Parts: sequence; structure tokens; C-alpha cells
Amino acid sequence: MKLPYRLLAFIIALAFCAAAWAAPAPKEKEKEKEPEGKTIDSGSFGVFQSGHRVGTETFSIYQTPYGSEIRSEFKTENAPTTDVQTSDMQLTAAGDIRRYEWKEVSPEKAESVVIPNDDFLNQRWSTGPQEKEQNQPYLLPKSTSILDDYFFIHREVLAWKFLGSSCKQEKGQLQCPLKQRAQFGTMNPHQHSSAPLAAEFLGREKVTIKGGERDLIKLELKSDAGTWQLWLDDQFKVMRMLVVGENTEVVRD
Repeated sequence: MKLPYRLLAFIIALAFCAAAWAAPAPKEKEKEKEPEGKTIDSGSFGVFQSGHRVGTETFSIYQTPYGSEIRSEFKTENAPTTDVQTSDMQLTAAGDIRRYEWKEVSPEKAESVVIPNDDFLNQRWSTGPQEKEQNQPYLLPKSTSILDDYFFIHREVLAWKFLGSSCKQEKGQLQCPLKQRAQFGTMNPHQHSSAPLAAEFLGREKVTIKGGERDLIKLELKSDAGTWQLWLDDQFKVMRMLVVGENTEVVRD
């Protein structure tokens, strides 16, 4: 199972602290433009509860001169009103947080920003245009992984970080220790909370997706908030996610 060169470079940069680029962050007025660099992954996830589609996440992951950028938009479906949220996560070449921004576009207007400040992370947020901005520091390092509500692509990024730090290549094959847990610190800006998470490689499994059987890599992410199982293809793109014990499933379109 050969690692695609671009993806392998991205994983190594995330996990092994490759030399950081000195390029400045994009200016505010340029943030809505597509980042300069290579597209590593893009597409959409369908979110299902009890077999019914309830939302869609559209995402793109870019490898940029300063590291990487993960953009996402989540929309509810088959509901009386359409909720729309967006997120933009910028990481250094070492996988550390440069900036994370979340916005609620509809039906309300709200926003939140997480940025590093010395040895901790700082979150600013407001629940509406007329509401006073609030601020909260977290005693968390810049290497903390953000896993925000509604943005499932964040779990793919964490899966890459885990594969890069826990696995190695031998004769063109990815070798991962079976059922050996690795610990990561995570932050959920929506919940204003942080928690440790254990990631584990569970081998390969044949899974039926869209009427066809596929042999996929299986990972498990476990924290106090619950257990997620992820299935990735040989290009390390998440094909399916499942919340264990719940009727929630996320499938790549």
C-alpha cells in the first residue's frame, strides 16, 4: 500500500515537525480566496441519523506555503429551516494551530476564533452581531487537535496525524502496530471544552459502501465524549465514520 507522495509529505509534516515555513498568514481580505498550494482532499460527507440524511459537510484540505488549511461548510437537510455553519482551520507545517475560525451563517449570526497566545490557546466568540464578545484562555499547547461539532473532516486530519506518528513504511507498505493506543489532546470550541483522546489502529476490514464491498483501513477514536470508528481507503481518505452506540453515520458522497 504505497503512500501518495503529496499525502505522505503532508502526514510527515503534521506528525514529525518538518521544517516550518516562514510565510505570513493570509491577510484578512484574502481569506475568502482559495489558498495557494495543492488540494490534498476535497468532497462532501453525508450525515445520517437512523438511516435518514440530516446534513451535508462540504470540505477542502489544502497544502499551503505555511502548512495546511482545512475549510468546511455544514448544512442541515430535510429540516424546517436550513442551518449553515462554516469553519476555517489553519495549521503550521508541524500541525500546530495557527488559527481556527467558525461562523454560523444561518439562521443566526455567531462566530468564534481560536488563536495561540504564547503557551496557551485563546478563544474569542460572540453569539450575535449585537452581543458582547467573550474571551476564554485554555492551558493547551498549539499542538492540540480541534474536533469541533458538525465538522467531520477534522477527524480525518486527526487520523492522518495518528498514522504519521504511529505508523511507518516498510518496502512500500504501511505498517501500524495493531491495537496500540496513541494519546492526543483535543479541543471542542463549540462546547468550550478540551479532552484527551485515544486513537487506535484496528487493522483492515471489508465494508459495504454504496452497494460495493471495499477493503479499508479501520481506526478508532475514543474519548469521554464517545467512540468513533473510521474507515479509510489506501489514499487515507475517510470513506465512512460511525458513532458507536448511536444511530449516527457519516459517509463520503
